Amino acid sequence: MEKCVLIGGFGGQGILFMGKIIAQAAMISGKEVTWFPSYGAEIRCGTANCTVTVSDEPIGSPVAGRADVIIVFNEVSLIKFSPRVADGGLILYDSSLVRADAVDVENGRNVRAIEASAQAMALGGSRAANMVMLGAAAALTGLMDRRFLLDAIEENISGISPRDVAANKKAFLKGFELYEN
Repeated sequence: MEKCVLIGGFGGQGILFMGKIIAQAAMISGKEVTWFPSYGAEIRCGTANCTVTVSDEPIGSPVAGRADVIIVFNEVSLIKFSPRVADGGLILYDSSLVRADAVDVENGRNVRAIEASAQAMALGGSRAANMVMLGAAAALTGLMDRRFLLDAIEENISGISPRDVAANKKAFLKGFELYEN
């Protein structure tokens, strides 16, 4: 089984970090994985996206035309990437930052609004919106077991204080709990 996740937003929103967490969790669980980042030269506030492919078998190429799950944190990414969702795929968007009328729900697309930034603010700061979204995505898709994702958050600590690791885990669990049912 091969699944592809495409994450898009502005630089500084933790897009690439979120992809790294998914990739690390896949490796911890014994899966094959590719992580393919892409970002503008300006990085912070420029566009950023990454594609993570997780599989039980070796992966032929990190480049993916279609994604099973698309996660976006701004309207630019929603417009750019939503046409790439696979049939039966899922689009998750941060409804705290993306207007509902910007979402194209035609063609039977499965679209879910996640208040990631608002939930992160309620926890103490918008920087953890990516972790709220990751928790929600894990609960909604079952792509990766939450214990592997929590382990990956713990392992990806370069340049992050123990307080920030704890905040990331708390935000992840909040997102997971909101959408696990």
